[in-house]
Amino acid sequence: MNPACAEAAAAKKSRHKDKKEKKSKRKETAEHLGGEPATAEEEAVHKKKKKKHAEEEEKADPKRRPTVSIAVAGSVIDNAQSLELATLLAGQIARAAAVFRIDEIVVFDSSPAAENGGGAEEEEESGARFLVRILEYLETPQYLRRRLFPMHKNFKYVGLLPPLDAPHHVRKHEWSEFREGVTLGGDRSKGTLVDVGLSQNVLVEQIVEQGKRVTVAMGTNRDLTPACVRKVVPQSSPSEEMGSYWGYKVRYASNLSGVINDSPYKEGYDHIIGTSEHGETIISSELILPSFRHLLIAFGGLAGLEESIEEDPNLNGKGANDVFPCYLNTCPNQGSRTIRTEEALLISLQYFQDPIRRAGMAS
Repeated sequence: MNPACAEAAAAKKSRHKDKKEKKSKRKETAEHLGGEPATAEEEAVHKKKKKKHAEEEEKADPKRRPTVSIAVAGSVIDNAQSLELATLLAGQIARAAAVFRIDEIVVFDSSPAAENGGGAEEEEESGARFLVRILEYLETPQYLRRRLFPMHKNFKYVGLLPPLDAPHHVRKHEWSEFREGVTLGGDRSKGTLVDVGLSQNVLVEQIVEQGKRVTVAMGTNRDLTPACVRKVVPQSSPSEEMGSYWGYKVRYASNLSGVINDSPYKEGYDHIIGTSEHGETIISSELILPSFRHLLIAFGGLAGLEESIEEDPNLNGKGANDVFPCYLNTCPNQGSRTIRTEEALLISLQYFQDPIRRAGMAS
């Protein structure tokens, strides 16, 4: 096993042990107030507090499955020879993410010029911005796209792409306990009307500004009239309550360090993996990942992650092994000089399936 991976696992175990010891000390203090034996009344209060604390912990940390994010260099689009081929490439990346239930795709730029918004040729999007646009479009259910995405020249070939057909892309004739919708204008006295792709708009109790994408808890009552008021819920609710995959989020980062440092998760990514032909070769069945809450797997551009590290001013003087605790070659003995990003995604995400499953069972 990669020593860096082993070190990460040991650190995780150590943190878990410290947490357990602190919890044990707190428990002893509560049970022996001032060193005196606790009275029956004090015991009852302590039990009540303990129960409440357990309930709060369960609420704060529900049956949430660990998240898996991937980072992709936007420069892969720059290598496409036409708008049509660039669109097809973006579609392949989106399909790979949906098939392997990826929670977040981070698209990062390598070129410093891209950070400044494109300069005079503002109409020409960088490869990263183009990729973000197409990925967001494909993740959105078809019935919401017209309202959420204004016409744009870079959507010219999206009609050629196969749909993601993810569980949140619910068809008009199907009933689902949750649906994605977009808020509409009109009278707000009783709530907000939402288009959820059914024959009628539904009413939700919250007041939400027009044009926002929301997740609506539909329940089992199929009454679509305003008499049945529904609720807007967090987008994570379908995954937590039904175990369904509910699409990926897309984030843009101006460079590789932005991918890691600007994580949307409060505690950040607790395990980061880089993929490269220069990485260490470990058979998938022998790879041991530490238990994690938020895993990030990074894929380089045309010249690999090494170039992205060199071009990032925030990573001056650092090597790949400094940035990535695990740096792996997921496709050793390749027969071609190069593996394209869309190929690397499918190969690598399949390679990581079993190690991720085992890490989830261990946590």
